[in-house]
Amino acid sequence: MNDDTRRKIALFRYGIIANLITKSFTEPSQKAFYRNAAARITQDHDGRPYEVSPATIERWHIRYKNHGFDGLLPKRRKDEGSFRKIDAGVVAKVQELKEEFPRMAATIIYERLITAGLIKKKDLSLSSINRLINALEIKNHYKVRKEMRRYERAHINELWAGDSSVGPYLKINGRKVKTYMIALIDDASRMIVGIRLFENDNFLNLMSVIKSAISKYGKPKYFNFDNGKPYKNEQMSLLAARIGSVIRYCEPYSPEAKAKIERWYRTLKDQWMGITDWNSFASLKEAEESLLSYVNRYNNTTHTSLGMTPSERFFMETEHIIRLSPEKIKTSFLLEKVCRVSADNIIILNKKEYEVPYVYSKQRIKIRYASDLSKVYVVSLEGELTEISLVDKVANSKIKREKIRLSGYKR
Repeated sequence: MNDDTRRKIALFRYGIIANLITKSFTEPSQKAFYRNAAARITQDHDGRPYEVSPATIERWHIRYKNHGFDGLLPKRRKDEGSFRKIDAGVVAKVQELKEEFPRMAATIIYERLITAGLIKKKDLSLSSINRLINALEIKNHYKVRKEMRRYERAHINELWAGDSSVGPYLKINGRKVKTYMIALIDDASRMIVGIRLFENDNFLNLMSVIKSAISKYGKPKYFNFDNGKPYKNEQMSLLAARIGSVIRYCEPYSPEAKAKIERWYRTLKDQWMGITDWNSFASLKEAEESLLSYVNRYNNTTHTSLGMTPSERFFMETEHIIRLSPEKIKTSFLLEKVCRVSADNIIILNKKEYEVPYVYSKQRIKIRYASDLSKVYVVSLEGELTEISLVDKVANSKIKREKIRLSGYKR
């Protein structure tokens, strides 16, 4: 099982226990939650038929409390990478069964293969068939339409909705620049907790907005995003899991699912973009300062539906502000990537060479790094971070290396 698959499984497990982590489950007890969650699960992280017991969900919860997100990663098999030879006829039969009955469990498929005389228990195990099914990657795609209702969260920091919008066109140094706004709005208070102006709409810029908002106002229980690439990706899922939040994605082509942030952007364009002279700004920073000034006025102006300002409504419930430590914020907002280490202990990240400890030579390792590459770390199998730096070839040339002799000869 590779690292990508292990992360997907861990994210799947986190999604199941997320309401426990955020203390937003409706069951009368944790035991009841485990039972209900187990009953709801019919598919695994890849959409294949899957069943799990309440006791297993409880173990996931305990592991997350004790070890954080890394505690949900599946343990590596001692015989990882080794497979028994499976006959082509068996593969074809498994594929046929899965296509005809997408929800059929691996145990049933295994019994049918034995009954048909295609395999014998002593020659092929259930786990081998399970791995074969996973490798086939047969997915059952279906869509369930949900009823939409207008809603409002009861408390602050229960839900932050995020979205991007095209900003003003600026003329900087004789060049026409298209800008993008990325904003986060708190559902209960309508307060804009984070916003920036960028030249690109991507995940790194979204992450900087989220990081700033969480540093100031604590973390939300839920994020509500659309399915755009900056919002729906593995790095975003990892970030949410590390800080203990849940992401909810809207149905495609349903802007009403994030109506508050859509409506706020319309207000912004009427009250700020519609009356601003964009030729007066000589840089993106100047335009962003104007945007932040407008947002400050908005947050401190009485909102019709609230009867008070968004800022007043937000700070009425300071008990719902859950702050993260600076260290937690620093490590949670690191990006993650798997790199191959060269024979001379070098990895290449964004076209730059970094030197790693020699024990990782010729291995694939997991690294975490700040978006600006100010900090880069190697992640050990135990989840510990070891900072690494750019290779210094001149300094390395002065290091005296121990010579390896092939005989006991001494000069």
